[in-house]
Amino acid sequence: MSAISAGAERATDLFDPVQLGPYRLANRVVMAPLTRARADAQGVPGPLMAQYYAQRASAGLIVAEATVISPQARGYAFTPGLHSAAQVAGWRQVTDAVHARAGRVFNQIWHVGRISHPKLQPRGALPVAPSALRARANAFTDAGFEPCATPRALETAEIPGIVADYRRAAQHALDAGFDGVEIHAANGYLIEQFLRDSTNLRTDAYGGGRVQRARFLLEVVEAVVGACGGGRVGVRLSPLSPSNDAALDADPPGTYGYVVERLNDFGLAYLHMIEGATQGAREVPGGFDLQVLRRAFKGLYVANNGYDLELALEARREGRADLVCFGRAFIANPDLVERLRSGAALNVPDRTTFYAGGAPGYTDYPTLGSTAAR
Repeated sequence: MSAISAGAERATDLFDPVQLGPYRLANRVVMAPLTRARADAQGVPGPLMAQYYAQRASAGLIVAEATVISPQARGYAFTPGLHSAAQVAGWRQVTDAVHARAGRVFNQIWHVGRISHPKLQPRGALPVAPSALRARANAFTDAGFEPCATPRALETAEIPGIVADYRRAAQHALDAGFDGVEIHAANGYLIEQFLRDSTNLRTDAYGGGRVQRARFLLEVVEAVVGACGGGRVGVRLSPLSPSNDAALDADPPGTYGYVVERLNDFGLAYLHMIEGATQGAREVPGGFDLQVLRRAFKGLYVANNGYDLELALEARREGRADLVCFGRAFIANPDLVERLRSGAALNVPDRTTFYAGGAPGYTDYPTLGSTAAR
C-alpha cells in the first residue's frame, strides 16, 4: 500500500470533513458494523466494548455492530441488544467513550429472521421469517455454530409488532447516546428475507410483487425515521450478496431500484451499499452496475466491500462514493485512519479471535509507534 502524499493522490478529500445529516464528520472513512460477540449472555455491552470502540473513534463515523431489537431477533450468542434498560445503560458507556474522543457513532438495528436456532429464541421457540424456508446457514449458539432451524412463517397480524420493535430500538439507541441508527436490511436477514422473491413466498400484503415485498422495509423506515428524524437514519442494502443462503432476487435492478426510489421519500442520512457478495467478490454472477442505485439515491452513498486505500481513493476521484466503509481492517487497526492517511502498513487480523470473547484480538492490537506486538 503506497503512501498518499505523492502525486495526484495528495488532493484526496478522503480525510477531509464531510456533512452527514446534522453532523460534521472528521473524515469520509466509516467503520463497518462488525459482529464480535463480546456482550454478556444477556446482550449487555460492558467496559471492554467501550474501550474497543473508543480506540477506533478517529473514524469519521462508526457504525456499531448489529444489535438485536428484541429477544426474538437474536441469531448469535453474545451479540448486544437494545430492548432492555440494562442494554441501554451498557451502550451508554460505549457512546460516552466514543464521544469523549470526538467520534460519531450510529447503532445498526437488526432482526435476523430465519438465521437463528431455538436455543437462541425465547422459550425455545422456532425463529420467524416471511416464509417457512430453512436457510442453509449457521447460527452461533453457546455451543458454537449450529445449523439454522426451519422457521415458522409470520402471521400478518404479527408484523406491526415487529415494526414497533424497530421503532422502540431506535428510540433506545438515542436514549443510549447514539448519534443515529442504521437499519440492517442486508445480508439475508429478516428485512432482506421480505425483499427477495427467493425467500418471500407470501400471498398477503407483504408478498408477491416488489411493491408488496418492499412494504415491510418501508414500514420499518417510516417508524424509525419517526423516532429519530431522517438525518439520523441510514439503511444498509446488499442487492447482489448471497449471504445466509439468500438467493438473488429474480430482478435485482427492478426490486432494489424501486426500494431506493422509495427511500428517497424519507430524507435519510445515507445509503450503505454492500457492493457484490458480502466479504467476497465485488463482481458476482447476475450482477448489475450498483452505480445506478448510487445515482438514484438523493443522499450520501456509503460504499462497502473489499475496499483498501487505493480503491477508496479511486472511488472518491471518480465520484463513485461519498464515504467509504472499512470492515476487517478496523478489527486489527484501531488507528486505521492514520495508517491510511500516512500509507503505513496494516496489522493483519487474527481470525481465530473474531468471536472468541475477551480482550485478545479485540483491544490489544498495536497502534503506530506502539511497542505492543501480537
